[in-house]
Parts: sequence; structure tokens; C-alpha cells
Amino acid sequence: MTADEVKALLEQLAAAADTKDGDAWRQTWTYLAGGLLDDGTVADGAYAALPHLVEAAAALPPGQSVDFWVDLGCIVTAEDRPPVPADLKAGFSAALRAAEGAAIRSLLSAGASAQVCAHLVLSCVAFAGHHTGEALWRLGDPGERSLQLVCPGCESDTEVPDFFVELVHPPFEAPQLLDPARIRAEDHPWREVATALPDEALGEGWEPFLRVGREVAAVGVPDETPGQAVLCLVAGMVAVKGSPRRAAREWARKLMSLTGHFRCWDCERTWTIADGLAEDPNGAFPQERPAIASTDAGRSPDSATVGRTGGAANRFRQDGNVVLAADGTPWGRIAVFSDSTPGSFGGVDSLTVVSRPGQPTLVAGAGDRGMVGLWDVADGRRIHDPLPGHPDRIRSMTALPLPDGRVLLASGGDTGTIAVWNPYAGQPVREPAGDWPGGVTGMCAATIPDGRTLLVTATPRGAVRMWDPNTGDCVGRLNPYGSPIQSIAAVPISAGHTLIAASDTAGRLHVWDPAVDDPWKPGAAVQLNARALADADHRVAAVAAVPTPDRTVLATGDNRGVVMLWDPATGAPIGDGLPASTGTAGLPVITATTLQGGRTVLVAGTRHGHRLRVWEPETGTVDNIALEAALTCLATAGPDLIVGHDRGVLSLPLTRR
Repeated sequence: MTADEVKALLEQLAAAADTKDGDAWRQTWTYLAGGLLDDGTVADGAYAALPHLVEAAAALPPGQSVDFWVDLGCIVTAEDRPPVPADLKAGFSAALRAAEGAAIRSLLSAGASAQVCAHLVLSCVAFAGHHTGEALWRLGDPGERSLQLVCPGCESDTEVPDFFVELVHPPFEAPQLLDPARIRAEDHPWREVATALPDEALGEGWEPFLRVGREVAAVGVPDETPGQAVLCLVAGMVAVKGSPRRAAREWARKLMSLTGHFRCWDCERTWTIADGLAEDPNGAFPQERPAIASTDAGRSPDSATVGRTGGAANRFRQDGNVVLAADGTPWGRIAVFSDSTPGSFGGVDSLTVVSRPGQPTLVAGAGDRGMVGLWDVADGRRIHDPLPGHPDRIRSMTALPLPDGRVLLASGGDTGTIAVWNPYAGQPVREPAGDWPGGVTGMCAATIPDGRTLLVTATPRGAVRMWDPNTGDCVGRLNPYGSPIQSIAAVPISAGHTLIAASDTAGRLHVWDPAVDDPWKPGAAVQLNARALADADHRVAAVAAVPTPDRTVLATGDNRGVVMLWDPATGAPIGDGLPASTGTAGLPVITATTLQGGRTVLVAGTRHGHRLRVWEPETGTVDNIALEAALTCLATAGPDLIVGHDRGVLSLPLTRR
């Protein structure tokens, strides 16, 4: 870019302004703009040249200068911009004010496409100095379904898959427009924008968003205006000026979807999506969001003793065989269980912990090769050769503590086979047998008041059976409705009485009493509070028992990453639960344990994900761990978390060591 090139463009712009016509300047500007902005880097001379170019372009008829203001918006929001030299700051700031007014006049008169109008209105916002203009230049192709965000608090990357959908109704409530602390006193052209937003611009249900957009325009988009509110203005203007109208509405609704919030998976703070898109979101601050369950219906008097949220999050990551805290200090070592690699054992789809007084605590894991591995949790050493026998992938396992002091191990296969093992001897008690359609997707052990321990198995076709582990006989059935089951857990309610909780593929939660012969009779089983489930929009995908110092409670997880706690005696929710965290959505896996001092800790992750949230319900603190392996299942052994993953088994400490 040379002085002669700038002078030539200024002469062409002046000629076009005098004749109210002419496009000769466009080719020169296109060439010159390439020199001002090269691969995201703004040239050093841009700040000296742009004020002169803005003055000349502002004299053009409004409809003729649209492309210029769009290009200028890209320049002033470019990723690599040197600071404005001190002697040019005043002139460049004045040029941005002039560009803001000229670009808004172009917007109000332009008949450009919806996409061009979206870029133009974002340029207007950028010239006004609001960070949302910068944020949305990073939006990329609106045809993409996912959205990549950066947390302003901890700078963790978060991807929201399938964020953009065909919007018919507003996906969020319209934001509240805060009174800005400062409004530019001088007259500004945004007041014309306020009158250009008719209620029908977006269609039924969107009027509150357009009202917010009008209020933003009326005060001139000062820096203090919340990013969500500015997005309402942006979307409204696209709907008004875009052509054709249908395309404009679709674009506007996509932009309006950005007015929502995301919760960082790492630091657990909630931000506006606009703040997550901005590279330097000046003035961004965490948002307070309502609890996931807002109803008090049916709560027991002590139901708030666990489940509070709001504690600060700690960040951890795997670095080889060490877990590091955010400051780089070691938290503890990861133990990789021996011979649990693809070459010798394969990936692990199910885990359980076997514990018997006087014997070492064992971890049993199994997966796609139909073999059961047994390891000593203390050192990760394999204590037996893999136990073969299943002709198929093993999908579920459970320990069976019997009244006579023995502890057996049960495993369920992909084609419905069930096996029972003596884990310490490494021998089968009962060879894999059975052929239940759909496979055994879940199993657990249930104690009943007559002293027996039963094996409970579930299939995706809805068969929930109870077995005598000594004889292999089916002694009862649960699930009278026949709902397909995807997760099942045993929840002790007394020393000799266990309830069975199960989630079906429709997101419903069922609670049964295995001590009752007639499955239609509830016995001691209490169903979860339906109003609380509906108010939280909680579609249960996984269940787990959570030990606390005075009782065992039920945990439920959904595909959004939400985890709720429930009192099995009343069916009422306990506390606020663990809210959804962007980037942790998917099929949940949950486990829990009690640490030294009676602290209850719950660990939640996503199947095939790499992120774990370690939640202490009593205090609300959440620790986040990023693993290198893709997890498939979880278990706990005292203070150790056992992780089954696509390459084997590992353990890591839940307390600093």
C-alpha cells in the first residue's frame, strides 16, 4: 500500500460521490484492502490511511458503499491488529464514529442479501466499540452445525455440537437489558434503527427479542450494553433488511440463538455465548443461572443437606502418568493396569469392584473380547490370566456379596449370556449361558429382607429378571411395563433391603422393590417426583447409587450433562444438582464414593469423552479432569477412581497424593 494508491482511490471515491454513480473505485478498493489486511494482519499504515478513506466513502450514496463498510468492519476487528499509534488515536476514533453513522445509513437503505446485511450490521456494532461485533466475525459459516467457544474465565475450548438447528420458536428467553452506565451524549443514527424493527420481523414468539433490540438501538450500543442484548439488535436488523425475507428470518434466528448461555466444562462458570466467541470480551462476567430443579414439591425436611452448587472449580489434566493441577503441580500418579492394552486384552466396556474382608480389593473389567480381567487395585497388577468363556462382548458386570461371606462376580454378554465367577480363585462358578434377545446391558446385586442376595439383569428389550446366583434359576421379574432399559442400579434403603432403580430409553425412571413378589405392587419403592423431573426437563439416561454418611441416595444423569440427586424414601430431589456443562453432553457414566472424613464425591463423564467432573455435593465444589483416553465406564475403590477406556484400565486418586 503506497500513498499514491490511497490518493488514487480517494479521487475515485470523490468522483463517484459527485456523480452519485460509478463503480471504478471498487476494483481499486478491493486491491487496496488486500494490502491493508493480509491473512488477518493489519498493515502498519492502515491507521493513517483509513480516516481519509472513511471520510470519502461516507460521502457516497448509502446504498453504494455497503461493501466498503463490510470490509472495514473486517479490518477493525482483525485478529492481528497492532495498537493505534498515539498520534493517530484521536483521528482514528473520530473516523470510527463517522464510519458508524455512514454504515448505519447504508444498512437502513440497503437491499442486500441477508448474509451481507448480517455482516454490515456487525460492522456497525464493531464501529460502535462493542465486543460483540468482534465476537461474531468469528462465527464462520452459518451452515455449520457446531459452535466453538472459548471460556473467558479459563480459556478452555468448548464445542457445542448441533448448536444450529432450524429454529421455529425462540430457543431462549429474551435477555434483560441492563441500564447502561454510560450513554453517548451526542446524537447518533441508531435512533432510526429503533423505529425500523416491527414486531412481525421474526414472527410469533420473537417479539420480546425485538423489544430488546429496539431498546439497544435507542441508547446507541454503548460498550456497557450486554452482549446478549446487542445480538437481539443484530438479529432484528438482519430480519428487517435481509432479502429475501425468508432467508433473512432464518439468518436472524440463527444469530438470535447466540443470545443463550454456555457453562464451561472446565471452570464450571456460565457465560453468554457472545462472550465465548469474543477473543477479548471486555467486560464479560459470569452469569447467574437458575437451579436445574426449581420446585420444592415433595421435598423432605433434610433434602437440602447435599446437592448445593456454586463452589469454585479446580482444573486437572493428564500428562503421561501424572495428573497435574492447573498451576502445573502434581496431584497424583495414574496407575495403568498391567496387560490392559489392545494387544493383550482390548478396550473395556464395563467395570466393577470386588471387595471381601481379609482379601485384596480387586477390579474386574471386561469388554469386546469376551474375557474378564482381574487386577489388584493397590498396584494395578493382574492377578489371573483373563477369564475366557463369553462368546461375545461383555457389556455389564457386578459383584455379588453373599450372606455366607463369599463374593462372586457376574458378567453379562452382548447376546444375552450370563456367567458367574469366583474372582479370587479365577474360576467359573457357572459357565456363560442363556440367550436373551438384545444382550444384558445392565446388572446389579439386590439384597432382600429374607436374607438372600439376588442378581438383577436388564436388557434393552425390557426384560428385568432376578436370579439366584447359587442355582442360576430365575426367581422373579421386575419392569411390568416392559420399557427398554439402558441403565440400572441397586440403592440400599436398609442393611438388608435394596431397591432397584432403572432408566429406560425414553428417559423415564422406574423404581422397584425386589422383595415384592407381584411386580405391580410398589412395596417400599417410591417413584421420583414427576413435577421435579418435568420442571428440570430431566430425561434420565443413567443411574447410580451415591453413599453419604447417613444413607444412600440415588443419582440420575441425562444426555445434557445434568446430574440430580434424589431421596429414595420420598422421591424428592436433593439440592440443586450438578448443572449441564457445555462440552460434557452425551451418554453419561456416573460413579460415587465416600472419602476419608465422610465426604461424598460423585464423578460424572460422557461415554467416549475425555472429560470428568468430580463433584462434592455437600460443598458444591467441582474438579475437572481432562484425560488422554476416551472413557467408557467408571468405578470407585475407596479414594481411587477406576476408569475403563478404549485402551484398557487406569486408576487415579480422588485426593491429592
